[in-house]
Amino acid sequence: MLRGATKVTLDAKGRLAIPTRYRDWIGTRCSGQLIATVDKDYCLLLYPLPDWEEIERKLMRLPSLDTKARRLQRLMVGHATELDVDGHGRILLSRELREFAGLERQAVLLGQGNRFELWDEERWNGTRDGWLNDGDEVDLSAQLETLTL
Repeated sequence: MLRGATKVTLDAKGRLAIPTRYRDWIGTRCSGQLIATVDKDYCLLLYPLPDWEEIERKLMRLPSLDTKARRLQRLMVGHATELDVDGHGRILLSRELREFAGLERQAVLLGQGNRFELWDEERWNGTRDGWLNDGDEVDLSAQLETLTL
């Protein structure tokens, strides 16, 4: 299970080291094979390959004549990029993915259960703070209204 927020640094080539605490899980779950794709919040999503393959099948079963479905397929499947964790525990992000997410040097790797979100640190801090400041004004969906934490 992937959870927690960790600050990470990208090097000049666009590599980032996966935090040590996740490496064994990634090695066991997917033999170090990840898929990176884009998210509408302008961050990257990093999935273990088996989890991504299931999501990709669901996406590709959506009706191709549905405009919203096609957009989602184009974004998520069209930008899906295979990443291999190297012997030093690093992944190399393509320039296109880094540019999409505004990733330069400082980033935040956010565990989300079966995937990571990778955010530019400044964008993450601003987005997170905005959500926290709007907390009292947000209308919750019916499903969230019944959630007890």
